[in-house]
Amino acid sequence: MRFSICLLFAVVSAISALPDQENTVREIANKWIDAINNNPKSTWKAGHNFHPDTPMSYLQGLLGVSELESNLADLDKYEEMEENEENKKIKVPKYFDARKKWKKCKSLREIRDQGNCGSCWAVSVAAAFADRLCIASNAKWNGHISSRELMSCCSYCGFGCEGGFPDAAWVFIKRHGLVTGGDYHSHDGCQPYPIAPCEHHMEGSKPNCSASPTEPTPACETTCTHGSSLAYQKDRQKGKSAYLVPVGEKQTQLEIFKNGPIVAAFKVYEDFFMYKSGVYKRHPESPFRGRHAVKVIGWGEQNGLPYWLVQNSWDYDWGDKGLFKIARGNECDFEKSMTAGLPKYKK
Repeated sequence: MRFSICLLFAVVSAISALPDQENTVREIANKWIDAINNNPKSTWKAGHNFHPDTPMSYLQGLLGVSELESNLADLDKYEEMEENEENKKIKVPKYFDARKKWKKCKSLREIRDQGNCGSCWAVSVAAAFADRLCIASNAKWNGHISSRELMSCCSYCGFGCEGGFPDAAWVFIKRHGLVTGGDYHSHDGCQPYPIAPCEHHMEGSKPNCSASPTEPTPACETTCTHGSSLAYQKDRQKGKSAYLVPVGEKQTQLEIFKNGPIVAAFKVYEDFFMYKSGVYKRHPESPFRGRHAVKVIGWGEQNGLPYWLVQNSWDYDWGDKGLFKIARGNECDFEKSMTAGLPKYKK
């Protein structure tokens, strides 16, 4: 059954990418930049984030949330936040940024670079889990969690660099935990990220991502890599729950406010690649390109428009220094598939 699903995913992905094999950012960027920036009613600003010669097929490859369903039955039942007397007393602030509430947690302040790999589902979940570990321990644990182990060793999470399921990733953490691991070549933790950062964007100092095909998924390793002296099993941090966050603005805000960032899987339309600042709302004529996983760290309002504050995984030179704001109210199905889990902190 799993082979059939993988084969179906590969066929669907190949077919959906065919029309754009020859199309580049050059052919669509100015169209959307003009349409957004020349519209007096637009709530956001667009600009050049990617090199003009970047193929559209490459951009679609960054969107690593599978269109298939994970069909997991091991998600925990979510305890309704509104029914908890303690939570009823919490006054949700109008503006919230998790980086300001939990200032000691270094993982909260960092923007990831998934490189030339559709691993957003693993990168975002591992980053959110690291944040939540730090928060739960009152910053006594203050490190990074390995997205490499997640994308390489979880057989039911998806297809590694070819996409996966955020909900399954949380379940894997609950069942098996994850070892530590920082960025590429950081030598931080047991299994650092194995794929080099590359230049997604305009000309820069790093190699051009789109110059080569999507990186292959790294092999699953059951030891620490890069000569680390850490013990693989002892280094592991586990979760005690994995759940879907119910659709509902107040519940989502309470979840983030109490426990830390969550992961959202949303629909990406073509104009999103050109986001620079403001509160993103999809242009009605912008075509669908795929689904993407990101880390939600807060919320606020800009010119009266409520938004979610979000960290992307395309490095600091994309968007607003690696972040973006998206309109609240389920824009692009943003609130339809939010996931999280609680850590089992080892004191």
